[in-house]
Formats: sequence, structure tokens, C-alpha cells
Amino acid sequence: MSYSISRPRRLRANENIRRMVRETRLSVDDLVHPMFVTFGKGVKKKIESMPGCFQQSLDNIVKEAKEAQRLGIPAVLLFGIPKHKDARASEAYNSKGVVQQAVRAIKEKVPGLLVITDVCLCEYTDHGHCGVIKDGKVLNDPTLELLGKEALSHAQAGADIVAPSDMMDGRVGFIRDVLDSHGLEETPIMSYAAKYASGFYGPFREAAESVPQFGDRKSYQMDCANRIEALKEVSLDIEEGADIVMVKPAMTYLDIISDIKSTFDLPVAAYNVSGEYSMVKAAAKLGWIDGDKVMMEILTSIKRAGADIIITYHAMEAAKILAK
Repeated sequence: MSYSISRPRRLRANENIRRMVRETRLSVDDLVHPMFVTFGKGVKKKIESMPGCFQQSLDNIVKEAKEAQRLGIPAVLLFGIPKHKDARASEAYNSKGVVQQAVRAIKEKVPGLLVITDVCLCEYTDHGHCGVIKDGKVLNDPTLELLGKEALSHAQAGADIVAPSDMMDGRVGFIRDVLDSHGLEETPIMSYAAKYASGFYGPFREAAESVPQFGDRKSYQMDCANRIEALKEVSLDIEEGADIVMVKPAMTYLDIISDIKSTFDLPVAAYNVSGEYSMVKAAAKLGWIDGDKVMMEILTSIKRAGADIIITYHAMEAAKILAK
């Protein structure tokens, strides 16, 4: 029996060889840990659809931020659950709002940890949409005014990076102008540039209490069938001043991550979203998969596709495995 001269299996023979020739290396430096902050004290409320995740008050948020830093995770991403909601999302840009307080607390008590804030209105509106509503429609330009105020309040509280996730047209440029006009020209913008209208967001909407009270978000989030459009969205955000661009979700949009990384000379983030996380947890609980192995395979695939930054609810678990 004759064989080809090339035998790829030679380089798979044992773990040390595999480590030496491995093409993609996942690192704790790639990870961002998302957290949900709410008012109160001693609050650590389970999110039923996201095992291991919680809505937490400031005291517990600080504790978790310290643990993330101890594990070597470079950054956290904050989402807020306010006391009150209204049509204009007034708590989103309240200087004493829950996210603004969390930013100050983390910057004071966990120095050196990077704090990123999600800039959107859906957690703060009584209708659950990401913008100002009139006659059942989300209005683009009036929404920009509120997003600018929200981003400014986060940056003034000490946020290292602001991350607009609303998908309104022109919001990156508007936020950049607002920040620059207030002496915050060095605050980077991480834009949710290609954010798709996805069924994978379900658990997050429980966590952030942001289920739309009518309709859906398809008029502003992207159609899952579109690929070329993502390049247009990213290009526009870069022109408007985005420093980092993001793809959301990650697992079913690896082609989009790859396209963007190969087209633009800018850091690319990917959001391994709640539904992706919860599917792994549910299947592992049933004994159908090895949860840790699948988790690391998914995160590696996102890195392999081209993501420089991975936002994931698996961050703490993955960091512990990577440290071994």
C-alpha cells in the first residue's frame, strides 16, 4: 500500500505537538465579562434563563468585577436595570443612574479594570424599544439626542469605552461629536456595527427586562440573511469615528466576523450572546454535551473567524480553564 508523502496526522500525534502547531490561540486577554447592575444592596437575583448569571446591586457588582480582574479578564461590560422606566428613557442619562454609579464604584474600587458601558435605551423605556416612539414607529433622529446624553453621562462617570448598541443611523457620529464637544475626545467608541435581529437574544431580554411591548426590532436591527449590508454598516460607523466595531450575535455570524476582519483595519469585537450561552448550559445540564469543551470550542471558533475581542457570559469560566 502506498501513501502520500504528506501525512498530516504526524502533527497531531500528541498534545505537545498539537500545541506547537496550533493556529488559533484563545487568551484571557480576548475576553470581556458582561454584568447586569440594579439598585439595592445585597441583591443577587438569578436570571433563570441564563444559569450562573445574575442581576446584582452595586456591592455585588464590585465583588464580581474584582473576581474578573483576579482572573486576568481585562474588561467588563455594564447593562443597567433602573428603578423606573418611561417613554424617554430618562434613567439612561441620569447622572445618578445605576450604570453611572456602577462605573464610579468599579473605577474607584477595582482600579485598572476596563469598564465598557452599553449605550442603548431599551432597558430604560417603558415600551422596551431602543428609541423614541411616535405612532408606533421608532424615530431615528430624536433617538440620537438621547443616546448622546446617555453616552456623555457614562463617559463623565468614568467609563473607559462607550458601546452604542441601538442600531440607529448616524449614532456613532452623533455620539463622537457630543463627547468631543465636552472634552472627551479620548473616550473610544465600540460600535455594535453589525447587530442582527436575532432569536438568540431571548434570555438577555429577561436579564435586562427589555422585551418590546409591541412589534419587534426588525426595522432597525439587521436582517439575518444579509451579508454585504454588514460591510456597509461597518464602513459607515468607521467613517463616523468608531474605534472598535462589533458583530452580534457571534456563532451564526462567523462569516460576517471574517468578512469584516479581512476588509477593515480596525479591531473587531464579537458578542457571544445570551441564547448561545444558554443553549450550551441547557445541553450540558441534560448531559448531552461536555459543557466546558463545547464552550472553549465555540470561543475558539469566534477567535478563529477573526474576532480580537469576545464578549461572553462564559468569560469567568473560560478564564479559569485558560489559567490551567
